[in-house]
Formats: sequence, structure tokens, C-alpha cells
Amino acid sequence: MIGSLALDTAVVAVGIVVLYFGADWLVRGAARLAGSVGVSPMVVGLTVVSFGTSAPELVVGTVAALGGNPDLAVGNVIGSNMANIGLILGLTALVTPLAVQSRVVWREMPVMLLVTLALYPLSWDGALGFGDGVLLLVALVAYLGFVFRSVRSEAPAIQGEYEDFVRASIDGRPPALWRDVSLIVGGSVLLVLGGWVIVQGAIGVAARLGVSEVVIGLTVVAVGTSLPELATSLVAALRRETDIAVGNVIGSNIFNIAGILGVVAVLEPIVLPAHILVRELPALLLLCFVLFPLLRSEWRIERWEGAVLVGGYIAAGVLLL
Repeated sequence: MIGSLALDTAVVAVGIVVLYFGADWLVRGAARLAGSVGVSPMVVGLTVVSFGTSAPELVVGTVAALGGNPDLAVGNVIGSNMANIGLILGLTALVTPLAVQSRVVWREMPVMLLVTLALYPLSWDGALGFGDGVLLLVALVAYLGFVFRSVRSEAPAIQGEYEDFVRASIDGRPPALWRDVSLIVGGSVLLVLGGWVIVQGAIGVAARLGVSEVVIGLTVVAVGTSLPELATSLVAALRRETDIAVGNVIGSNIFNIAGILGVVAVLEPIVLPAHILVRELPALLLLCFVLFPLLRSEWRIERWEGAVLVGGYIAAGVLLL
């Protein structure tokens, strides 16, 4: 029993490492390729980087749903969003206070809250079906259109942050079609492989511990698939590009719900356990509502507020187990 549990845990760990490198290759290749065809650095940062770091959640959710394990997919999305807010933003703010522009609070935050709250009416019948998935994907497309239209009105300082960040993220080398495509293809292969490995290991861990797949998705898998967001936010914060650190987390959370749950629901209807709507989803919303006044207060997250976010995430995790 112990040996088998250790093996399943090791499988999950290996899958997380493979996923991390897959996401890194995919983001670098896609960012450089997008830049080479004239896409602005800010659009690359708000879409390719933010959504690329959510690729692990997308792959894990898709593999889990197609394998008949939608509970794992739902737990991973909700757990990843909780980790993004409580753990990643909290830890990043502990490293350096996060100053943000008001547009993050008044534009991205309401969108994140709305797509999260939308899960209640969409799942009133206890499931997310094909039509619900289509609505979530339409909402994602609308958000992307909104982002593209808003880029031109951004302050020069913010655009400069994204230019510097994207330039550093693609390691400064000039674009090369064969290399960029190779990174995208190689990263995609690693993502699929890592996602499949994680799902198999997570199912084994859940079975041996006698807990639900939702719990495993909320904890181990969620933290593991959130590592790309953690790396991106920490690097951005250390470079004093704090708007990117916060924007990456909020953009990833929007994509996790609208994009990942949308794709999964279209592929395979998700039957939501009753406790998701009365325990896990309210816990996520509580973290969202805690974040809003912290961002609104002098447009920055101080170190002590980062500690509050980390403490809230840990407390929520303990209560949900």
C-alpha cells in the first residue's frame, strides 16, 4: 500500500515536471512566432503568455474528461484558480509589493468575478453540458476581442513593461521559424504526455488514500499545474513588471474557467458533485472578493497583504480537505 502510494505520487511528480517544461517551450515558441508576424508585445503578453501558462490545466482537464474523470478536471480548475490568487499572488507580493494600474481592478477583475459567478446559473441542473461549454467559449472569445481593442489605449509605461517582459521571455534570440515551430510542437507533445501521466497518477493517489478525485485535483494537481503561472509572476515581479505579475494571474483564471471548463464541457458533459457549489466554488469566490479590496487599496498589494492571501489559501485548503 505505502509502496504503491509512493509510486503513484512519484508518477504525479514526474508528470508535473514534464508539464512545466512543455508549457515553457510552448509559451516561448508561440511568443516568438507571434512577435515575428507583427503581433504587439502587449497582446502576446495578455494572451499567449497568460493562456499558455494555463495550458497544463487545459491538457489535464481534457485528458481527465475524455478518460471519464470529470471530477478531477473540475477540481483542477477551481484549485488552480485558488492557488493563483492565494498562493501565487501572495508569494509574489511577499517577494516584492505589487503595484497595479487601475485598469486591472476595473477591467480584468470584474470579468474574472463574472465568469466565476456564471458557473452557478450554468450548473443549476447539476451539470455543465455542451451548450454551457459553448457559452463559456463565446465569453472567452468576447474577452479576447475586448483585450485586443483595449491594447491601443494602454499607457506607454504599461506597453513598455510588456515589451521588456516578452523580449526577456523569448531569451533574446532572433525569430527562426524552424526553432519556434519545434518548440511549439515539442511543448505540445510534453504537455499531452505530462497531462496523461498526471491524470493516471492522481487517480491512483485518490484511490489509495480513499479521497475523491476532486480533492486531489484541488490540491496536488492544482498546485503542480499552476507552477508556470508562479514562475511567470515571480520573474515579472523581480523585474519590477508588477502589472504583468497580477495580469497574468487574472488572465489565467479567466481562461481556466471560460476556456478549460468550456472545452471540457463541449467534449464531455461534466456532472458536478453537489459539494462543488456549496464548498469549493464559494471558497474560490471568497478569495476573489478578498483580492478586490486589496488591489483597490492604493493600487498595490503590500507584503502583509500577500501574507493574508497565502494564509487564506492555506486555511481554505484545510477546511476543504
